[in-house]
Amino acid sequence: MDDGSEKAARKAVIALGRDEGRRYEMGKLTALFKADEAETGAGYSVSEWRMAPGQEGVGAHHHDANDEIFYVLEGAPEVLIGEEWRGFGEGSFIRIPAGVTHDFRNPGSGPARLLNLFIPGGFERNMPEIVAWFDENS
Repeated sequence: MDDGSEKAARKAVIALGRDEGRRYEMGKLTALFKADEAETGAGYSVSEWRMAPGQEGVGAHHHDANDEIFYVLEGAPEVLIGEEWRGFGEGSFIRIPAGVTHDFRNPGSGPARLLNLFIPGGFERNMPEIVAWFDENS
């Protein structure tokens, strides 16, 4: 992205409703991207992760150069931070610095939703591979 288009992307308004965005279905797990690197000048990506009861996450992983922020919108998901699973309630805020192993899951009896900010942007580039993995392993 050149400097001019990055500046234009950063100034564009993004306004989406609850179920709007780019949807990636992975069985009982759905990722709904609200903004990605093309729309934010590569500054960040924003997505909502919806998990049915009993749903595991995407698997323990880390990002070498990206911080992640999670905000619990609904339910009581658990988040793996390093080697420890911790439970969080609605309204909880979790910052995962680059290099820290993490994952998420929903052990509860109701749905869970996490808002995710990926800084800087670009996580959406991984979604086709993640969806394909879920298709092959579900």
